[in-house]
Amino acid sequence: MPSPRVFALLVTALFLMSPLAVRAQQPATHVGEEAVYEIAAQLRCVVCQNLSVADSPSEMAQQMRAMIRERLATGDTPEQVVQYFVERYGDWILLAPKRQGFTLLVWVLPPLGLLAGLGVLAVLLRTWTRRGAARRAEAPPVDTATRERIRREMEGS
Repeated sequence: MPSPRVFALLVTALFLMSPLAVRAQQPATHVGEEAVYEIAAQLRCVVCQNLSVADSPSEMAQQMRAMIRERLATGDTPEQVVQYFVERYGDWILLAPKRQGFTLLVWVLPPLGLLAGLGVLAVLLRTWTRRGAARRAEAPPVDTATRERIRREMEGS
């Protein structure tokens, strides 16, 4: 058993250090559902792979939303929360792939394909309209017997 003097020093030290321990813990902040939804909408549900965590009714999605809420309450930024899930599941967890490296093709190819399709359509429309105009401009050839019959009908009228 320590002496009363040592015991008093320990109690005093413990008493003086308790505010430091309270101050060291970050207070839990209230997290709004909108903040949780914004982050959850960026993440793919691991059960319903075609839905976001925000829209999925699965138990796993509920747990992931609770994890998002908990991490935001402890002071993590939205980017840190997303990074937490990327570290656990890989880039696959992101509904919108990062715009770098190979996944940049996912962002670049659709607009390029759309522009190429519009270009092909414009060329085809121009070709079709020119062909139609050329056909209308040409008079069909008339044989001599038909010409003679038309002339006789015109004179007879």
